[in-house]
Amino acid sequence: MNEKRMLGDQHFETMIAEESICNNENLVYQKPLKALYDTPMHYCPGCGHGVVHRLLAEVIEEMDILSDVIGVAPVGCSVLAYNYLNIDMSEAAHGRASAVATGIKRVLPEKYVFSYQGDGDLAAIGTGETIHTCNRGENILMIFINNGIYGMTGGQMAPTTLPNMKTTTSPFGRDVKTMGNPLKITDLVAALPGTYYVTRQSVHKPVNVRRTKKAIQKSFEYQKEGKGTCFIEVVSNCPSNWKMEPLESNNWMEENMFPFYPLGDLKTPNGKENKND
Repeated sequence: MNEKRMLGDQHFETMIAEESICNNENLVYQKPLKALYDTPMHYCPGCGHGVVHRLLAEVIEEMDILSDVIGVAPVGCSVLAYNYLNIDMSEAAHGRASAVATGIKRVLPEKYVFSYQGDGDLAAIGTGETIHTCNRGENILMIFINNGIYGMTGGQMAPTTLPNMKTTTSPFGRDVKTMGNPLKITDLVAALPGTYYVTRQSVHKPVNVRRTKKAIQKSFEYQKEGKGTCFIEVVSNCPSNWKMEPLESNNWMEENMFPFYPLGDLKTPNGKENKND
């Protein structure tokens, strides 16, 4: 068996050398060469942040807007986005990313501007900024990573934490009677007149990755047309704070997060909702 395997490996190596199958014609995957720095990933294994970073980089390169896009990241796991994205980035105080993005867009209206925020940031300390930015219809893109927990600071309960979900500050589970219901912030902003395109997606499977990428691309296109606020929620996992292996956390997310935060478009230019299958 080992001899057959060795012969097979040698044949494969010979085939590569002779037929030159490793060429651009057969390339199926390539890292974005311009929009991403060559930086080792610091995110926890299985975390969705890295995938969203890559999607942003892909869209920016494909749209050829590398020198015309500005990102804003506040406090939280998103704070180190500038370590990966080779674009102009601005930091913001906790919860204030959409306010900073608003200022940048008003001063530089020709630029593509986006904020990149977590649920503890956007839906807790930044609730006021989020609501008023969307209500005014500021012509920016807001990307909202929802993993139902405070990821960077130790796994505390967030506004998006599910009922009965255990965290470091709700060790017996979120008690709705005393701790309130989870906040569906994306549903709230979809009802505001200033939002133009509002969607909820994920990046845990290839089909979902493609849908999220398409949402980012459409949002930048709508921004170029001056349509108003675009809002993308990405329901993600947090293997470290959920105390799960990556695959287990994805399965738990499908079984528990998606029924509460269903994927699909909440607001589109044609006025129709489009729930993902």
